[in-house]
Amino acid sequence: MTEAEEQTLRAKLAELVQEHRDLDAAIAAMTASGTADQLQLTRLKKRKLQIKDLIAAIEDALLPDIIA
Repeated sequence: MTEAEEQTLRAKLAELVQEHRDLDAAIAAMTASGTADQLQLTRLKKRKLQIKDLIAAIEDALLPDIIA
């Protein structure tokens, strides 16, 4: 992996982590308000899980395989 590719992945990782936090806050706000639309809430939670999977994939790509 080149330095440029690694920097690109780290930038994407930071972007996804921020989006994950934003979704978490939005879900919490919708739940706390009591007027949550269940369909919208389900979509937000699904997107949050997709982002979590992307974050894990990028972290795996960034960390070298170490055989112990």
